[in-house]
Amino acid sequence: MQSEYIIEMLGIRKEFPGIVANDNITLQLRKGEIHALLGENGAGKSTLMSVLFGLYQPEAGEIRKNGQVVKINNPNDATALNIGMVHQHFKLVDVFTVLENIVLGAEDTKYGFLQKKQARAKVQALSEKYGLHVDLDAKVEDISVGMQQRTEILKMLYRDNEILIFDEPTAVLTPQEIDELMQIMKGFAKEGKSILFITHKLNEIMAVADRCTVLRKGRYIGTVDIKDTNKQELSNMMVGRPVQLQVQKQDKVPGDTVLAVRGLTVPSKTSKKDAVKNVSFDVRSGEIVCIAGIDGNGQTELVYGITGLEKSSKGSLTLCGKDISKASIHQRSATGMSHIPEDRHKHGLVLDDSLENNIVLQKYKDARFQKMGFVKKDAVREYAQSIIGQYDVRSGQGAITTARSMSGGNQQKAIIGREIDRENPLLIAVQPTRGLDVGAIEYIHSQLVAQRDAGKAVLLVSLELDEVMNLSDRILVMYEGEIVGQLDPKKTTLQELGLYMAGAKRDGEGEMDK
Repeated sequence: MQSEYIIEMLGIRKEFPGIVANDNITLQLRKGEIHALLGENGAGKSTLMSVLFGLYQPEAGEIRKNGQVVKINNPNDATALNIGMVHQHFKLVDVFTVLENIVLGAEDTKYGFLQKKQARAKVQALSEKYGLHVDLDAKVEDISVGMQQRTEILKMLYRDNEILIFDEPTAVLTPQEIDELMQIMKGFAKEGKSILFITHKLNEIMAVADRCTVLRKGRYIGTVDIKDTNKQELSNMMVGRPVQLQVQKQDKVPGDTVLAVRGLTVPSKTSKKDAVKNVSFDVRSGEIVCIAGIDGNGQTELVYGITGLEKSSKGSLTLCGKDISKASIHQRSATGMSHIPEDRHKHGLVLDDSLENNIVLQKYKDARFQKMGFVKKDAVREYAQSIIGQYDVRSGQGAITTARSMSGGNQQKAIIGREIDRENPLLIAVQPTRGLDVGAIEYIHSQLVAQRDAGKAVLLVSLELDEVMNLSDRILVMYEGEIVGQLDPKKTTLQELGLYMAGAKRDGEGEMDK
């Protein structure tokens, strides 16, 4: 008898040192459905999909395809079973072209020579068919994150995969790219492909999924039909308690200026134009100012210019009354700046060091943590454990866990805890909730509001429009390196914000400094 499920994962158990990541989990995927896998950071979603893709071997349980038990020892076995996966952190070779990445490992050769012409024709046909337009000759290191993701999807399609796993596919995409991806996924399902979609964004599940399986702390909670549920019910299943989906904050009158940016200009690394052009604004104590915009309009370079990660070519910066325009990163930090960076791997963590060492990165020279040049390990551990507890940072071996081995969301929580606890007058938070689940987002939002209420100045950079509208006291919109609008979230709409972000509308000259 033909099984109604194309894939079944039955009673899967997967353990790592100090943690049971998957505890007796069952997941059943129907042919032609989009099946969402929902759970908090560290709930075991990526681990379960890595078992299906052959990256991990389970301690117990079995996998069936079309009712037949299969053994998946490695990704090649998964590919042979027509299972493909787009990973949260893309698995691409930076110095190869898009085309080379797509065919890598599935090369069509004749007499030992790569048949590039045939490969190119097949990839071009796929990209036309699914609207996945990419420059096949561009090197991966030179293309946007959205284009890298398209490359990963084409890689799956090139291998004729019929079961497609998307691991947090929208974590690094702009709102426009997310909409495109949703349409592409619906197109795949119409064709009879079966999709497993890991996410913790409830809007996306409601928009595209047919069914949703919920995991919590490595255990199976239940599977629901999307047409019979709502966002609140899903968030309750995922977190195990009611979650505030709206930010709670009181009106507050801002105090003195903490950060003054005047005429800041930052050169671009990829073109001859400036990435940030003559930008001026203030952030005052007791307010959250949000920089909004479509990704790639100079927000990253603006933050680099303020924090010292990039040198500015013109303009001045004043922090707490001190000119920091020429100050080093360390001096800016010591003057009163905390920074939750956009790229947690590149600028937030030493990935191969322990969690506790990462938590005291800027503090290890304090008298509390060192004596005569020697680090007081007990003091470091005690402090790290307090941050881990307060911010619910989940890791297999607590404070001694290697940062690299933690889930992205837990890495993020560790950075946020470290930066907020430094109690600086200015907190710069760049995409602070990227890759976090609703429970963690609720907590981080409440922490940012608490910082504002304690009289700190908060500069928030976010691509999440709900976050922009909910958290900010003032919104500054960046378009092509300039601030084109200053909006009051109470008096504007998402539609108006979208017009500014797309460059279709801008404030009159001279209005920016009001």
